[in-house]
Amino acid sequence: MKKSFAVRSIAVSAFLAASAMSAHADLTIPFDWTQSNSVQKFPVAALQSFDLVYLQVAAKGNATSLGDVPEGLEVPNAQSYNFPVTQIVIGSKLNIAAGSAVGSALRFRVADDNGIWNGLTLANFTIDYVKKQVTADATPTTQDAAVEGAPEVVVGAAKRIAIYNFNLATPLALKYKFPLTVTGHEVLDQLKLTPEAKVAMTDGLKLPEFAVVQLDQDFGTLTQDISTNTRKPKLASNKPYIVK
Repeated sequence: MKKSFAVRSIAVSAFLAASAMSAHADLTIPFDWTQSNSVQKFPVAALQSFDLVYLQVAAKGNATSLGDVPEGLEVPNAQSYNFPVTQIVIGSKLNIAAGSAVGSALRFRVADDNGIWNGLTLANFTIDYVKKQVTADATPTTQDAAVEGAPEVVVGAAKRIAIYNFNLATPLALKYKFPLTVTGHEVLDQLKLTPEAKVAMTDGLKLPEFAVVQLDQDFGTLTQDISTNTRKPKLASNKPYIVK
Protein backbone atom coordinates (compact mmCIF):
# COMPACT_ATOMS: atom_id res chain seq x y z
CA MET A 1 0.00 0.00 0.00
CA LYS A 2 1.38 3.40 -0.95
CA LYS A 3 2.03 5.89 1.82
CA SER A 4 -0.30 8.55 0.38
CA PHE A 5 -3.13 5.99 0.16
CA ALA A 6 -2.55 4.90 3.74
CA VAL A 7 -2.49 8.45 5.07
CA ARG A 8 -5.65 9.34 3.19
CA SER A 9 -7.33 6.21 4.50
CA ILE A 10 -6.50 7.20 8.07
CA ALA A 11 -7.90 10.71 7.57
CA VAL A 12 -11.08 9.45 5.95
CA SER A 13 -11.54 6.92 8.72
CA ALA A 14 -11.20 9.73 11.26
CA PHE A 15 -14.09 11.50 9.56
CA LEU A 16 -16.36 8.55 9.00
CA ALA A 17 -15.70 6.72 12.27
CA ALA A 18 -15.71 9.78 14.55
CA SER A 19 -18.80 8.53 16.32
CA ALA A 20 -16.85 5.51 17.52
CA MET A 21 -14.06 7.56 19.06
CA SER A 22 -13.59 8.17 22.75
CA ALA A 23 -14.83 11.69 23.54
CA HIS A 24 -12.40 12.38 26.37
CA ALA A 25 -10.05 14.70 24.44
CA ASP A 26 -9.75 16.71 21.23
CA LEU A 27 -8.08 15.03 18.27
CA THR A 28 -5.85 17.10 15.97
CA ILE A 29 -5.58 15.79 12.41
CA PRO A 30 -2.85 17.08 10.03
CA PHE A 31 -4.51 18.30 6.85
CA ASP A 32 -1.76 20.14 4.97
CA TRP A 33 -1.45 17.22 2.51
CA THR A 34 -5.09 17.62 1.38
CA GLN A 35 -6.62 19.90 -1.24
CA SER A 36 -8.47 21.90 1.42
CA ASN A 37 -8.63 25.69 1.42
CA SER A 38 -10.18 28.65 3.17
CA VAL A 39 -10.85 31.82 1.17
CA GLN A 40 -11.52 35.22 2.71
CA LYS A 41 -13.37 37.65 0.45
CA PHE A 42 -13.53 41.30 1.48
CA PRO A 43 -16.60 43.32 0.40
CA VAL A 44 -15.93 46.08 -2.11
CA ALA A 45 -17.07 48.59 0.53
CA ALA A 46 -14.26 47.42 2.83
CA LEU A 47 -11.65 47.87 0.11
CA GLN A 48 -13.03 51.32 -0.63
CA SER A 49 -12.57 52.21 3.04
CA PHE A 50 -8.96 51.00 2.81
CA ASP A 51 -8.47 53.64 0.11
CA LEU A 52 -9.20 56.37 2.69
CA VAL A 53 -5.75 55.82 4.21
CA TYR A 54 -4.12 54.11 1.17
CA LEU A 55 -3.94 50.84 3.10
CA GLN A 56 -2.20 47.96 1.33
CA VAL A 57 -3.00 44.26 1.83
CA ALA A 58 -0.49 41.55 0.87
CA ALA A 59 -0.60 37.77 1.10
CA LYS A 60 2.37 36.21 2.89
CA GLY A 61 3.60 32.70 3.61
CA ASN A 62 1.26 30.05 2.21
CA ALA A 63 -1.47 32.60 1.50
CA THR A 64 -2.09 33.74 -2.07
CA SER A 65 -4.07 36.59 -3.59
CA LEU A 66 -6.73 35.51 -6.07
CA GLY A 67 -6.17 38.72 -8.01
CA ASP A 68 -9.82 39.82 -8.13
CA VAL A 69 -9.19 43.58 -7.86
CA PRO A 70 -12.41 45.62 -8.25
CA GLU A 71 -12.41 48.55 -10.64
CA GLY A 72 -12.12 52.08 -9.33
CA LEU A 73 -9.80 51.47 -6.37
CA GLU A 74 -6.85 53.77 -5.75
CA VAL A 75 -4.96 50.97 -4.03
CA PRO A 76 -5.30 47.77 -6.12
CA ASN A 77 -6.10 45.37 -3.28
CA ALA A 78 -7.67 42.06 -4.27
CA GLN A 79 -10.95 41.02 -2.73
CA SER A 80 -10.05 37.36 -2.13
CA TYR A 81 -7.17 35.53 -0.44
CA ASN A 82 -6.61 31.78 -0.23
CA PHE A 83 -5.32 30.07 2.93
CA PRO A 84 -4.48 26.34 2.71
CA VAL A 85 -6.03 24.38 5.59
CA THR A 86 -3.24 22.64 7.51
CA GLN A 87 -5.06 20.94 10.38
CA ILE A 88 -8.48 20.28 11.88
CA VAL A 89 -9.55 19.47 15.42
CA ILE A 90 -12.25 16.95 16.26
CA GLY A 91 -13.82 18.11 19.52
CA SER A 92 -15.11 16.25 22.53
CA LYS A 93 -18.61 16.30 21.05
CA LEU A 94 -17.29 14.48 17.96
CA ASN A 95 -17.67 17.57 15.80
CA ILE A 96 -15.12 19.70 13.97
CA ALA A 97 -14.19 22.13 16.74
CA ALA A 98 -11.52 24.09 14.86
CA GLY A 99 -9.62 24.39 11.61
CA SER A 100 -6.30 26.12 11.05
CA ALA A 101 -4.28 27.67 8.24
CA VAL A 102 -0.83 27.58 9.82
CA GLY A 103 1.80 29.32 7.70
CA SER A 104 -0.61 31.75 6.02
CA ALA A 105 -0.57 35.49 6.67
CA LEU A 106 -2.01 38.82 5.56
CA ARG A 107 0.03 41.98 5.98
CA PHE A 108 -1.78 45.31 6.31
CA ARG A 109 0.25 48.52 6.08
CA VAL A 110 -0.19 52.28 5.84
CA ALA A 111 2.48 54.89 5.05
CA ASP A 112 2.60 57.91 7.39
CA ASP A 113 3.67 61.48 6.62
CA ASN A 114 7.25 60.67 7.65
CA GLY A 115 7.70 58.01 4.99
CA ILE A 116 7.32 55.05 7.33
CA TRP A 117 5.14 52.02 6.71
CA ASN A 118 3.18 51.14 9.83
CA GLY A 119 2.08 47.53 9.52
CA LEU A 120 0.17 44.73 11.19
CA THR A 121 0.60 41.13 10.08
CA LEU A 122 -2.09 38.58 10.94
CA ALA A 123 -0.85 35.01 10.66
CA ASN A 124 -1.56 31.36 11.43
CA PHE A 125 -5.34 31.64 11.36
CA THR A 126 -7.69 29.35 13.29
CA ILE A 127 -11.46 29.14 13.01
CA ASP A 128 -12.81 28.33 16.47
CA TYR A 129 -16.29 26.90 15.95
CA VAL A 130 -16.97 26.66 19.67
CA LYS A 131 -16.48 30.39 20.33
CA LYS A 132 -17.49 31.40 16.77
CA GLN A 133 -14.31 33.41 16.35
CA VAL A 134 -11.30 33.55 14.05
CA THR A 135 -7.98 33.89 15.87
CA ALA A 136 -4.48 34.74 14.62
CA ASP A 137 -1.03 35.92 15.65
CA ALA A 138 -0.89 39.73 15.37
CA THR A 139 2.54 41.33 14.87
CA PRO A 140 3.04 45.13 14.52
CA THR A 141 5.89 46.29 12.29
CA THR A 142 7.51 49.35 10.74
CA GLN A 143 9.41 49.73 7.48
CA ASP A 144 11.17 52.57 5.68
CA ALA A 145 8.91 53.42 2.73
CA ALA A 146 11.63 55.49 1.05
CA VAL A 147 14.07 52.59 0.74
CA GLU A 148 13.13 49.84 -1.69
CA GLY A 149 13.52 46.44 -0.09
CA ALA A 150 13.99 47.86 3.40
CA PRO A 151 13.47 45.15 6.05
CA GLU A 152 10.37 45.05 8.20
CA VAL A 153 11.15 45.77 11.83
CA VAL A 154 9.02 44.09 14.47
CA VAL A 155 7.99 46.68 17.05
CA GLY A 156 6.03 44.43 19.38
CA ALA A 157 5.85 40.77 20.24
CA ALA A 158 3.41 38.62 18.31
CA LYS A 159 0.20 38.22 20.28
CA ARG A 160 -2.53 35.64 19.77
CA ILE A 161 -5.83 37.47 19.49
CA ALA A 162 -9.40 36.93 18.36
CA ILE A 163 -9.78 38.79 15.06
CA TYR A 164 -13.34 38.20 13.92
CA ASN A 165 -16.66 37.12 15.29
CA PHE A 166 -18.67 35.33 12.60
CA ASN A 167 -22.04 33.92 11.61
CA LEU A 168 -22.39 30.38 10.28
CA ALA A 169 -24.15 31.01 6.97
CA THR A 170 -23.71 27.58 5.36
CA PRO A 171 -22.88 24.76 7.80
CA LEU A 172 -20.16 22.31 6.79
CA ALA A 173 -21.73 19.32 5.05
CA LEU A 174 -19.36 16.40 4.51
CA LYS A 175 -19.86 14.07 1.57
CA TYR A 176 -18.22 10.70 0.98
CA LYS A 177 -17.18 9.64 -2.52
CA PHE A 178 -16.03 6.12 -3.29
CA PRO A 179 -13.41 4.93 -2.64
CA LEU A 180 -11.59 7.29 -0.24
CA THR A 181 -12.59 10.91 -0.71
CA VAL A 182 -14.40 13.22 1.67
CA THR A 183 -15.46 16.70 0.53
CA GLY A 184 -17.18 19.55 2.32
CA HIS A 185 -18.30 23.14 1.75
CA GLU A 186 -18.96 25.84 4.34
CA VAL A 187 -19.50 29.61 4.38
CA LEU A 188 -19.02 31.96 7.32
CA ASP A 189 -20.24 35.53 6.91
CA GLN A 190 -20.70 38.77 8.85
CA LEU A 191 -17.01 38.89 9.79
CA LYS A 192 -16.81 41.64 12.41
CA LEU A 193 -13.60 42.74 14.10
CA THR A 194 -13.44 42.03 17.82
CA PRO A 195 -12.64 44.89 20.22
CA GLU A 196 -9.14 43.42 20.63
CA ALA A 197 -8.62 43.36 16.87
CA LYS A 198 -9.79 46.97 16.52
CA VAL A 199 -7.16 48.04 19.05
CA ALA A 200 -4.47 46.04 17.23
CA MET A 201 -5.42 47.59 13.88
CA THR A 202 -5.67 51.13 15.25
CA ASP A 203 -2.37 50.97 17.11
CA GLY A 204 -0.43 48.92 14.58
CA LEU A 205 -1.45 50.97 11.54
CA LYS A 206 -1.53 54.32 13.41
CA LEU A 207 -4.99 54.96 12.02
CA PRO A 208 -6.40 58.49 12.19
CA GLU A 209 -9.66 58.97 14.05
CA PHE A 210 -11.75 59.34 10.90
CA ALA A 211 -10.62 55.88 9.75
CA VAL A 212 -11.21 54.08 13.04
CA VAL A 213 -14.99 54.10 12.56
CA GLN A 214 -14.49 52.02 9.41
CA LEU A 215 -13.38 49.10 11.59
CA ASP A 216 -17.02 48.54 12.58
CA GLN A 217 -18.02 47.36 9.12
CA ASP A 218 -18.49 43.87 7.71
CA PHE A 219 -15.18 42.32 6.62
CA GLY A 220 -16.75 39.74 4.34
CA THR A 221 -16.84 35.98 4.20
CA LEU A 222 -14.71 32.90 4.81
CA THR A 223 -15.46 29.96 2.52
CA GLN A 224 -14.04 26.54 3.36
CA ASP A 225 -13.80 23.86 0.69
CA ILE A 226 -12.55 20.61 2.17
CA SER A 227 -11.25 17.63 0.18
CA THR A 228 -9.15 14.62 1.15
CA ASN A 229 -7.68 14.52 -2.35
CA THR A 230 -3.91 14.97 -2.23
CA ARG A 231 -2.68 18.55 -2.56
CA LYS A 232 -0.48 19.10 -5.61
CA PRO A 233 1.98 20.68 -5.44
CA LYS A 234 2.71 20.16 -1.76
CA LEU A 235 2.90 23.18 0.53
CA ALA A 236 6.37 24.64 0.82
CA SER A 237 5.98 24.71 4.61
CA ASN A 238 3.47 23.84 7.32
CA LYS A 239 5.39 25.77 9.99
CA PRO A 240 3.93 28.87 11.66
CA TYR A 241 4.52 32.12 9.78
CA ILE A 242 6.78 34.45 11.75
CA VAL A 243 7.57 38.04 10.76
CA LYS A 244 11.36 38.44 10.56
